[in-house]
Amino acid sequence: MFRTDRQIIIALGLLTAVFCIFFLTYDAKGQWGFILGFRGVKIFALMLIAVAIAVSSVLFHTITHNRIITPAIMGFDALYVFIQTSLLFFLGTIDFINLDSMVKYLLNIAIMVGLFLSLFHWLFLKANRSIFLLALTGIIIGIFFRNLSYFIFRLLDPNMFAVLQGELFSSFNAVETDLLNVSAVIIGLCLVPVFAMRYKLDILALGRDKAIALGINYKPNVFALLAIIAILVSVSTALVGPITFFGLLVSNLAYLIVKNQNHINLLIVACLIAICALVGGQFIFEKLIGLQGTLNIVIECLGGITFIWILLRTHKR
Repeated sequence: MFRTDRQIIIALGLLTAVFCIFFLTYDAKGQWGFILGFRGVKIFALMLIAVAIAVSSVLFHTITHNRIITPAIMGFDALYVFIQTSLLFFLGTIDFINLDSMVKYLLNIAIMVGLFLSLFHWLFLKANRSIFLLALTGIIIGIFFRNLSYFIFRLLDPNMFAVLQGELFSSFNAVETDLLNVSAVIIGLCLVPVFAMRYKLDILALGRDKAIALGINYKPNVFALLAIIAILVSVSTALVGPITFFGLLVSNLAYLIVKNQNHINLLIVACLIAICALVGGQFIFEKLIGLQGTLNIVIECLGGITFIWILLRTHKR
C-alpha cells in the first residue's frame, strides 16, 4: 500500500492527528478552554509515555540484537514494585498517601537509574562482560526484588495492601499532571543524544565485531545507550507503573512495516504507532465505550500475543 517510509510516516502522523482531534473535541460540553486544557494535558502525558517506551525498546533491541525481549527484562518493574512496597511498609499508610508526588517520582527515578547504571558500569565496563550476561544479571535482580516484595506483602495488613495494589496497577488515567514538565525535560534530553547517534545505531545493529571493525568505540557507546534506556524506562514506570509488553508490541510493528530499516525511520514509526495506540485506545475506551482502566489490560494482552507470535515465527525459521 505504502511504497516508501515517508508515506508510512505521513500516514501515521495523520492518523495520530485524527485521534488527537477526536480525543480533544468528541462530546465536548462546557467551556472549550477548560476542556481543551484538561484533555490536552492527558494527550501530552500519553505522548510522553509512548515516546519513552518506544525509543527505549528499539534501542534495547539494537544493542542486544534480540527483538523478543524488552528493557523490562532487566527488572525495572520488579524494582519499582519493591520501592513502592518498602515505602508503604516503612512510612505507613497515612505518610505514604501524603508523600509528595514529585518527591516519590524523583526518588523512584533516582533509585532505578542509580542501581542499573551501577550494574551496567560494574558488569559491562569494568568487568568486560557481554551484553547478554548483563541481561541475565538483570533477570536475576528482577527475581530478587520480586521475591523481596512478596515477603513484604505478607507483612502488610489488608488496608495497606489495598493501597499498594492501587499504586502498582499501571493506569494511563492516573498520570500526575504535576510531573509532566519534569518528564518532558528528561525525555527530551535523552532524545538529543539518540538523534546525534542515529547513524552509529545503524552500525551497532550489525553486531559488536562489525561495529568495532567500522570504527565504532563499542563499549562507551553501548553504555551511553544503556544509560538512556534506564532513564526512559524509569520515567515511564514512575509515571504509570510497570508496563511489560507494550514496547515489544510497537517496536515489532515498526520492524514489520518499515522498509528501510535505518534507526531514524524505525524510531519515528515506533513512536507514532505507540502514540496512536495510547491516544486512540484511550479515546475508544474512555470516550466511546465509557470504560476506565481497561486500556492497559488490552495492550498487555495484545503485547503478550505478539510475543508468542514472534516466538513461534522464530521457531519455524
